[in-house]
Amino acid sequence: MNNVVVVPFLLVDFYNDRIKQKVMKTVSSLSGVESISIDSKEKKLTLSGDIDPIKAVCELRKLCQTEVVSIGPLKEEKKESTITHEVIPLQYFPTYPFYYQMTPSQYF
Repeated sequence: MNNVVVVPFLLVDFYNDRIKQKVMKTVSSLSGVESISIDSKEKKLTLSGDIDPIKAVCELRKLCQTEVVSIGPLKEEKKESTITHEVIPLQYFPTYPFYYQMTPSQYF
């Protein structure tokens, strides 16, 4: 693909936990998937990454009824950086003293 992060929102009809586990296993095995989120109440599956949404839907339709709600690019939230780049000097920490002094062996 073209290395664009795509976010498809899918409506997946998983009716028990076993189907939900199979959906997670199938989707996570697809190439290019970076993150997966499932909303169990609304039965929505959100994928993000460099993936083909059509291939994802085809694989999921083998398990349960799947519909595409929307497909769009990843919306990146711009946060104001409050990080200042100050140089912090290294602190000197003394080493621990030797508790047991090693004496050379008398017998070689």
